[in-house]
Amino acid sequence: MKIEPQHVVSLTYDLYVDQEDGTEALVESATQEQPLTFLFGVGQMLPKFEENLNTLATNDNYDFRLSAEDAYGAYDEEAVANLPIEMFNGADLPEVGSLLPLQDNNGNRFQGQVVSVTQDSILVDLNHPMAGQPLHFKGVILNVRPATPEELSHGHAHGADGHHRH
Repeated sequence: MKIEPQHVVSLTYDLYVDQEDGTEALVESATQEQPLTFLFGVGQMLPKFEENLNTLATNDNYDFRLSAEDAYGAYDEEAVANLPIEMFNGADLPEVGSLLPLQDNNGNRFQGQVVSVTQDSILVDLNHPMAGQPLHFKGVILNVRPATPEELSHGHAHGADGHHRH
């Protein structure tokens, strides 16, 4: 079956990023045992990722690259925040390199990576960890099926080859 909007797609992928020495490094994978399963065409995935899968069908292989701008955007030097140490109310301070779950004033959740910890503040990088990097995806389309009415109303895949059950 061919991939179309409002279909549930299961696929494997290997995600590679460029290294400074010109080689690529594998940074993430989805396997046949634990595939990536998503509702196609509802904005869950990067738009250019879906665009590259748009003409594929079950058992097709794919291999494509996304520029940084088509992936997680350019690295934004301004997207760094200084959080006052008081925010942590005596809790254990995070370590440099760890990810902090954060929330903005509108309730949107995101993560920031701790860059430094000083006596009175914690510097957090709010860029996506892969911002500024081109991405290289390789994989296989395992399954394509029409979404159920419940999946469409919830906006994600359910069940054994989907997100979760409600």
